[in-house]
Amino acid sequence: MTKDLTSGRPMGLLLSFGLPTLLGMLFQQFYNLMDTMIVGKLLGASALASVGSTSSINFLVIGFCMGVCNGFAIPVAQRVGANDPVQMRRYVANAFYLSAGFSLVLAAVTGLACRGILTVMNTPPDIFEGAYQYIFIIFLGIPTTFLYNLLAGVIRSLGDSKTPVYFLALSSGLNIFLDFALILWFDSGVAGAAIATVVSQGISGAACLAYMWKKYPVLHMTREERRFDPASCGRLCGIGVPMGLQYSITAIGSIMLQSAVNTLGSTYVAAVAAGSKMYQLLACPFDAMGATMATYCGQNVGAWRLERLGQGIRSCAVLGAVYSAAALGAMLLFSDACALLFLDPAEPALVQLTVLTSQYILISTAFFFPLSLVNIVRFSIQGMGYSVFAILAGVLEMLARTGVAYFLVPSLGYTAACFASPTAWVCADLFLIPACMVCIARLRRRSAKLSPEAPSASDIPCAARSRAYS
Repeated sequence: MTKDLTSGRPMGLLLSFGLPTLLGMLFQQFYNLMDTMIVGKLLGASALASVGSTSSINFLVIGFCMGVCNGFAIPVAQRVGANDPVQMRRYVANAFYLSAGFSLVLAAVTGLACRGILTVMNTPPDIFEGAYQYIFIIFLGIPTTFLYNLLAGVIRSLGDSKTPVYFLALSSGLNIFLDFALILWFDSGVAGAAIATVVSQGISGAACLAYMWKKYPVLHMTREERRFDPASCGRLCGIGVPMGLQYSITAIGSIMLQSAVNTLGSTYVAAVAAGSKMYQLLACPFDAMGATMATYCGQNVGAWRLERLGQGIRSCAVLGAVYSAAALGAMLLFSDACALLFLDPAEPALVQLTVLTSQYILISTAFFFPLSLVNIVRFSIQGMGYSVFAILAGVLEMLARTGVAYFLVPSLGYTAACFASPTAWVCADLFLIPACMVCIARLRRRSAKLSPEAPSASDIPCAARSRAYS
């Protein structure tokens, strides 16, 4: 039931593992996209702006949850590569304990704080209550976010990138049905869209858990393996928490940018909301490449196949370049049509919204290759165990977006906002590419001091010092 990524041609392995991962992420983006389309077309531009104005704070919190879960999966992948099922199962058990604790605390804290955060972000008064209803429900559903993302990360670490797709397909179908049911039949407004997302994700996660228990004997644990282990928790947090913080630090820059866009008015907020959803859908292949490279590098570091790291990164960069060119060509032809997917044809400001949304989409896709490198290189570094480097890259992204928000948006307006993310991607690449070379060089130097046949766990750097191979 597992796939070995430590032997064979990297390009073929990346494609065979990455395509199902991409399909799963497309399903995830699909139901997020449907939320936006249904809200925009059934409830209007004001409701669309309400949901869109929460995107950065949503990314701040939910991004942290996803980053932590992805980080928890890396030690699992490394132990799979090292053929150490006992420690692998111990990591899985303790990842569950940590996820339960993180999710309950985050749900409570963010639920209490979200109204104040929206106020600090200068959310326009005409969309404030809708934004609060939506994000409050999403935050209460944080435990479902942890449940699905942790399970999906563990399954991918085992080398199975197909199974999570099935449960995301289930979640997508449920989400669309519940969107229409709650908004049309129960007149629940934007709150209905949030409830649909939380419920569908929770059902998907529960079904995934039941399937894993039945179909993966390798995960069946003894009582000793299920025990709470402080050492395992320390190693998991040493990788998972920095990965989560990397997402959150990046999101702080997005919040600063969203605050600046909010001052331009609800029309611009709606355009950014629609454009961001389309960009996120188009960028799914880069997310899949990142998730694939995290597992690929994790398994190969665990197996001590260091010569394969650079091969995999170069192969994935080629895939990123090809897709970036194709996406830009498609948007040059169809960006206006894509913008209309999110807008009500009867909207009074339809023409202006279409132009603004199309502009956002085109500028974003023009910088897709730098974005592809951000995902490929950053997740590769994380798969190697050097999570703190990802935090530093996130800091650069935050500073770039914040600089654009405070110094350029007030003077140049909406166009500056469109260039904020591309600027952040380029700044991150300027750090990540040299950092990746340093990480591989460090591993090679350490490898030269060890027995190449079977390095022991004690030979491998410590997670708490951001050089973790647990």
